[in-house]
Amino acid sequence: MRYALISDIHGNLEALEAVVAELSRQRIGEYLCIGDVVGYGADPSRCIDIVRSLKPKALIAGNHEWGVTGFLGLDYFSEYASAAIVWTKKILNPSEIEYLKSFKLVYEGDDFILVHGGLTEPEKFPYIMDSDDALRTMKLMKRPISFVGHTHAAEIYYSDKEKARETIEPRVLIESGKLYVVNIGSVGQPRDMDPRASYALYDSDKRTVEIRRVAYDIEKAKAKILKAGLPSELASRLAEGR
Repeated sequence: MRYALISDIHGNLEALEAVVAELSRQRIGEYLCIGDVVGYGADPSRCIDIVRSLKPKALIAGNHEWGVTGFLGLDYFSEYASAAIVWTKKILNPSEIEYLKSFKLVYEGDDFILVHGGLTEPEKFPYIMDSDDALRTMKLMKRPISFVGHTHAAEIYYSDKEKARETIEPRVLIESGKLYVVNIGSVGQPRDMDPRASYALYDSDKRTVEIRRVAYDIEKAKAKILKAGLPSELASRLAEGR
């Protein structure tokens, strides 16, 4: 099976359309979404519609889904995130809110786990920022691969004896006996100094995982954010990839 994985779309229609256009030219068996479809960007409804149309095998809740649906209070979020959540709540209709409420915290497939942050208290959305964080999740894994998002930085960690190490390679072969934590990066708001939209492919037959990047119309996405009256920082950071 060939899986396409997307995460942290954050209402960025231009980025999501670019990723979906590229994926439409490939052989994809199933789609998997690891959360934060909404928040920050100016097109939450359109992004929800596209994600729905992909009919993902699994939909994982991110902290922004929980913020918009009321499962998390605004005090959890930064100033900019809180402003975006308040704005998004006003834009979405009741059926869209109910759809976001249906997202699960954790999904276990045959050989992988999906969670927005780490597996340590997934309802608190812990960040996996380094190899120590990755190791804490590895110790809880019941499958060889855990796909995550949340940090908006594409990174791949693998187990090496009692430690977790990071590889700089965008494509890895899943080796028997090892554990992998794969942050697939962000479709709509990358923060790893590469402003291109990020997504991942997992081929369960070939046992490979690959992070891929796609250019999109950043200026159009920025203009929409500013026109919507959202914080200007949410627009400027798109071109900087931070």
